[in-house]
Amino acid sequence: MHWTYRLTIPTAFANFTVRACLQHWLIPKRIQGQLRQGRRLWVNKVPASVATIVHPADQLTLDFIPSDFRTPISSYQPDSAATVQLLYQDSELLVVNKPAGVKSHPNQPGEVGSILNHLAAYLAPTGQAPYMVHRLDQMTSGAMLVALNPVVVPILDRLISDKQIHRTYYAWVRGHFEQAQGSFSEPIGRHPTDKRKRWIDVPEAQPALTDYRVIQTTQQQSLVELTLQTGRTHQLRVHLAANGHPIIGDPLYDPQAGKAPRLLLHAIRLHIQRPFSTASIDVEAPLPAIFKATDQIDQF
Repeated sequence: MHWTYRLTIPTAFANFTVRACLQHWLIPKRIQGQLRQGRRLWVNKVPASVATIVHPADQLTLDFIPSDFRTPISSYQPDSAATVQLLYQDSELLVVNKPAGVKSHPNQPGEVGSILNHLAAYLAPTGQAPYMVHRLDQMTSGAMLVALNPVVVPILDRLISDKQIHRTYYAWVRGHFEQAQGSFSEPIGRHPTDKRKRWIDVPEAQPALTDYRVIQTTQQQSLVELTLQTGRTHQLRVHLAANGHPIIGDPLYDPQAGKAPRLLLHAIRLHIQRPFSTASIDVEAPLPAIFKATDQIDQF
């Protein structure tokens, strides 16, 4: 098994070395070294080194093998593909619309029922398989990014950490805000007494930043747009709850959660910088009907 990439050198890479191309494309140094040591680099079908100079329209070929990756094989047990709703797919990645109540990934070997199990079944006829890039909490719905080979997994991870992939959410929360937009910047760490939870300003808390914008209000509640600038566990849920606006239906942080049919948090939009490309894409997940039922929101 191997994954071969044939990449046309763009004008912006004129007189780059092969090493500079690999760095620009965010290929981890460890994998760069393995490509070099394994002599799996070619320019215009001629064996190349990382010091080889490339020119616009040259073809750089990279041949990746399983030992290059920490998780080379996707081993999710295929489950029913009936619930899969794709929002976008190309040869390297896809975005799926995850329903609320479905896990992003299995927690135990052989476990089924998660989105990645469903995608394993959906992709099986094509010979492809899903690789996890980021996860949504079980009760969160919306756009979830999945890789289709191990080559792009570390690249997408880096694009997320470098904020070249942006994740935007909608949430119905309790109460009204004094300002129509702003940010929450309290550091987040493990809750001191409940290991299921996270909280702000606790020992060993890590920096966290969430931007918010009020979209709509009812008599008692607010619909807000949320943008993650960092990726801490439960970040949106904790930042909102700690600032007096728990997400409606949150079983951990909303004291009145039992009134709502679900956690009212939806990953509405992904802005994705595509690997090995200057192109980006924007993918939007349709807003669930319950988010539009403003006549019912105050009852939750």
